[in-house]
Amino acid sequence: MPAIPGIWRQFYALTKPRVVQLIVFCALIGMALAIPGLPTAQQWLTLLLACVGIWLVAGAAAAFNCLVEKGIDAKMKRTAWRPTARGELSDAQTLLFSTTLCALGSALLWFTVNPLTMWLTFATFVGYAVIYTVVLKPLTPQNIVIGGASGAMPPVLGWAAMRGEVGPEALILFLIIFLWTPPHFWALALYRVEDYRKAGLPMLPVTHGNEFTRLQILLYTLILFAACLLPFIYGMSGWLYLAVAFAASMGFCAYGVALWRNYSDALARKTFRFSLLHLSVLFAALLVDHYIR
Repeated sequence: MPAIPGIWRQFYALTKPRVVQLIVFCALIGMALAIPGLPTAQQWLTLLLACVGIWLVAGAAAAFNCLVEKGIDAKMKRTAWRPTARGELSDAQTLLFSTTLCALGSALLWFTVNPLTMWLTFATFVGYAVIYTVVLKPLTPQNIVIGGASGAMPPVLGWAAMRGEVGPEALILFLIIFLWTPPHFWALALYRVEDYRKAGLPMLPVTHGNEFTRLQILLYTLILFAACLLPFIYGMSGWLYLAVAFAASMGFCAYGVALWRNYSDALARKTFRFSLLHLSVLFAALLVDHYIR
C-alpha cells in the first residue's frame, strides 16, 4: 500500500490541476466583470468561497472522468500515467474522492454563495462527467463541440455567484469559450491521432481524417475571431480589450491558416499551445480593461 503522502499526490493528480486552474481563472473573470468597480469586503469573501466551491466540483468532475476512462487512459501515452490508469487507486477510492469533493463544493456554494451557482455548477459536473465522458465522447466525433458547453460554463458560474443571475455578458463569455474549444482540442487530436485510434475514440481526425479536421480548425478560428469582438461591440469592454482580442485572434487565425496549408505535428503542437495563450490573454485583457475604464 502506498504511503499516505503518495496517496494524496495521486488524488490531487486526479483533479487535473492545470485544467481546473484555467476553469477557476475563467470563473474569476466572470466574477470580476459582474462587479462594477473593486469588490467590497463581503464581495471578496463571496468571490473566494465561490472559487473554492467551483474548484472542488471541477476537481470532482475530473476525478470521475479519470475513473470512467481508466481503460482508455491506459492505452494513451498522454494519460497512461494517471493513477487510475496505472491501477494505483481503486474504483471505490476514486468514486469516494469524487463524490466527497462534489458534495463539499456543492454545499459550500449553496450555503455561502447562492443556490443558482450551486445548481449551475452541478449541471456542469453532470455535463462533463456524465453527458460528455460517458455518452458523447465514445459515440460521436462532435463530442468536443457538444460537450464544449460544459467547458464554457465557468464565466457563467462566476457571474451567477456575484449577481445571482445570468446576464447577456456572461453568455457572451460562454460563447467565446464554446467556440474556442473545438480548434483547441482538435489541434491536440491531430498530433495525438494514433493514441485516439488505439483507444477507439471517434475523434474528428480519426473519423474524418487530417485534412478535414484542419479545415474545421480554420473555420472555427474565423468564427471565434468574430465572437471575440462581441465584448467590445456590446459595450462590456473598451479599446484595450479590442486591441488585445484583435491581435490574439489574428494570431490564432494565422495558426489555423498555416495548419490548413501545410500540416506537421510540430505545428499542431504550437497551435494547441497558442490556443491556451489566446484564451488566457483574452480574459486577462478583459479583466485589466474592466478596471482601467
